[in-house]
Amino acid sequence: MLKSIVDFSIRFRGIVIAMGCAISAYGLYVTAHAKLDVFPEFTPPQVDIQTEAPGLSPEQVEALVTRPVESAVNGVGSLESVRSQSIQGLSIITVTFREGTNAFMARQMLGERLAEMAGELPTGVSAPRMTPLTSATMDLLKVGLTSERLTPMELRTFVDWTIRPLLLAAEGVASAHVYGGEVRQLQVQVRPDRLAAFELSIQDVLEGARNCTAVRGAGFVETAAQRIVLQTLGQPVTAAQLGEVVLKRQDGVSVRLKDVA
Repeated sequence: MLKSIVDFSIRFRGIVIAMGCAISAYGLYVTAHAKLDVFPEFTPPQVDIQTEAPGLSPEQVEALVTRPVESAVNGVGSLESVRSQSIQGLSIITVTFREGTNAFMARQMLGERLAEMAGELPTGVSAPRMTPLTSATMDLLKVGLTSERLTPMELRTFVDWTIRPLLLAAEGVASAHVYGGEVRQLQVQVRPDRLAAFELSIQDVLEGARNCTAVRGAGFVETAAQRIVLQTLGQPVTAAQLGEVVLKRQDGVSVRLKDVA
């Protein structure tokens, strides 16, 4: 058989040369239009869902956050597997789809499921969010910060407002997620006995706190020469200022918030 191939090649050398040139030209064309990537996609499409649950232990995160989110995700089309990880204050769920699934369609279907169940999570738990679409390498760097001088709240504030913007500004960084620590916030913890003594309801407290912390546009005043923009001030930024907020009873009597909290 090998002798026949050699004889054919010698006898019809013109055809062999033409075929060789055609194959070489096709190879050059494919090479010039080939998709090159430093990190080629060698895994099926997958999506990471992260849910922050401040203050919850790993067992509570698994029972109250991870399982409800898994139940909402199960049943999505082309789903291959669901893996989860529950740690203190954070739930991570990795959803893998079958090979060839459109990643954007898969994210859209997951987003619809997550939007439906976001209100079913416990109070204080953030809404589930999908991490940005990245390569198969996924997380490239995880950093843990500790401090002997800063409190957990001060450290979280420093990371949110200083370190995270610097990381996102670095070339090639797709996303930077922060979890842990304590998020700065003002909480109103009402004493039921004092609330009843002043004949107030929890709705009165909610309305008073909502009114004093809301941001409202004040409009502007126009003169013959200029337009003066008005800005509302007086929002409480400390616990003491929030305690001075005045609550109005139905009979018109005023009560300060700190008297019932």
